[in-house]
Amino acid sequence: MNSSNFLSLWSLLKKEIFRFLKVGTQTIIGPAVSSLLFLAIFVLALGSSIEDIHNIPFANFIAPGLIMMTILQNSFSNPASSIGQAKFQGNIVDVLMAPLGDFELTIGYLGGSIARGLVCGFVTTLGIAIFIEIQVFSFIALFFYAVMGSLMMGALGIMVGIWADKWDQQEGITNFIILPMTFLSGTFYSITKLPEFWQKLAHFNPFFYNIDGFRYAFTGYSDSSLIYGSSVLIIINLILIFLCYLMFRSGYKLKS
Repeated sequence: MNSSNFLSLWSLLKKEIFRFLKVGTQTIIGPAVSSLLFLAIFVLALGSSIEDIHNIPFANFIAPGLIMMTILQNSFSNPASSIGQAKFQGNIVDVLMAPLGDFELTIGYLGGSIARGLVCGFVTTLGIAIFIEIQVFSFIALFFYAVMGSLMMGALGIMVGIWADKWDQQEGITNFIILPMTFLSGTFYSITKLPEFWQKLAHFNPFFYNIDGFRYAFTGYSDSSLIYGSSVLIIINLILIFLCYLMFRSGYKLKS
């Protein structure tokens, strides 16, 4: 990568980061408050009847799931809204005409997704730490699953941003695919409490491996094999990143 390409990539990355920081109340504080409300509702409503799960206090068990849910949803929203807005306003050409290769475009948008996911996750963690004691069991797992989740959802966000022709399509993906898969991935519960059929079905949900591994980072407990789950996430991310690259390379719904 020559200096011109690096400068262009750095400019794209900065644009993506400053874009969500400029409206931080909406993009950072809002999601953190939503997660705190979920925590309050579940603890107040169920805390008296469910004291712990697998010998882990109920609030401490669901807190990692809420943090990861925030990371996943915001990592998806960043490139989906950025590319979608640029397409709908007709200024996507400004990005496409920059001296950026297709892989560099992919890396730039993914970098913004990771940045927003990690920032939102960090702020949410700080908010939750005000109300419950949070301890980290494995910093390696914490970093790995946070990045893997941000990458996965960032890549999906890029693909949806390129594919969608109007905001309704993006909202449909969010409401009918992203949210259900997040809620049904063990965010608020252990899948061992589910009937056998639903337990097996959960293992086909990649969101589950992100949340399960992230929960392990805080509690030392997981519902599945971490080696298997991390392998699944690595493979899925490689495939999704390659698909993003192919979409930029082909100019699908971008250059027509």
